[in-house]
Amino acid sequence: MPSDPLEIVAQGYDAAAAEYAQWITTSVTDLGRTKYQERFCDLLSEGSTVLELGCGGGGPTTERLAERFALTGIDISATQIARARDRVPAATFVHEDMTLATFAPASFDGAAAFYSLIHLPYGELPAMLARVSSWLRGGGVFVASLSARGESGEHFAADWLAGAPMYWSGYPLPETAQFFAEGGLTIVESSVETNIEDGQPAPFLWVIATKPMP
Repeated sequence: MPSDPLEIVAQGYDAAAAEYAQWITTSVTDLGRTKYQERFCDLLSEGSTVLELGCGGGGPTTERLAERFALTGIDISATQIARARDRVPAATFVHEDMTLATFAPASFDGAAAFYSLIHLPYGELPAMLARVSSWLRGGGVFVASLSARGESGEHFAADWLAGAPMYWSGYPLPETAQFFAEGGLTIVESSVETNIEDGQPAPFLWVIATKPMP
């Protein structure tokens, strides 16, 4: 297994893209995604420019965002990006590591990160949130899901799905809230929603944050 967390994530989703799409449909009860997806949609005008960080293979969330907004999706997995382009031709997709993306300041009205920030290398969340803030216009909206297991650190799995590896990281909830504030984002709504994954509880912190007007 590679030692670079981002290489692990890219290889994992490249190898298990089809299995992941099936798994989230058949083995996951997701209690937060639809709630916060629709809340995000309600907060932005139709036609707004939106960036989806970690768009995956263009699942129902990506389809929903592309229906309402001018959507750009970015993902580290080449296989997932190819699937997204086939599934959601109306959106623009970029194959790139989000930590290296170079969007112009104030490019987007909104940004979304559904189950993608949990794959950042441990320690890189604060810088990523600051980057998201820089890409948003004043008054812009950011929705994200993060680990809510209450522990700080990283976790590797050599055999995640279909024998593919995977990597995750997380932080205590107070630290996560502090990272948002330090990155220039004001949390306006949040809650812990517990998914059921393969019959086991998996808590996630859901956040809606805004970038203050200049």
